Amino acid sequence: MFADLATGTIIIGLTVLIHTFGLMAITRAMAKLVLYFRMHGSRGRVIAMITVVMGLFAVLTTEIWLWAVCYRLLGVLPDFETALYFSTVTFSTIGYGDIVPANGWRMLAALEGINGFLLIGWSTAYLIAAGTRVGPFRAGEHF
Repeated sequence: MFADLATGTIIIGLTVLIHTFGLMAITRAMAKLVLYFRMHGSRGRVIAMITVVMGLFAVLTTEIWLWAVCYRLLGVLPDFETALYFSTVTFSTIGYGDIVPANGWRMLAALEGINGFLLIGWSTAYLIAAGTRVGPFRAGEHF
């Protein structure tokens, strides 16, 4: 159990770093879009929000792939396709249960679920902030 806790802690640390730098990159891209479109028209706002969503999707995908690579390197799952599927289902907290790791690695999968839950929540908060700051949902306009 110590091995999966230690491994999970390392991977969680890496995903938090990826998420932090990913959000910083998305913020920089947003700043460039704001300057380019001057954010006066709705078209610029929509493009800005599409950029945020696609950026968040890319960051989350990178984190899911990191977990999948970890599962493969540790031999937890038989092939990369299975590891990627399992990682996606676990990170997103869907948890179908059709694929399960060996008993010795169950805690690692549980840590991925918690990690995904927190990072998806962080992404949602960022998306809402972007939508109300520069996107099509400015505070006070729609609510």
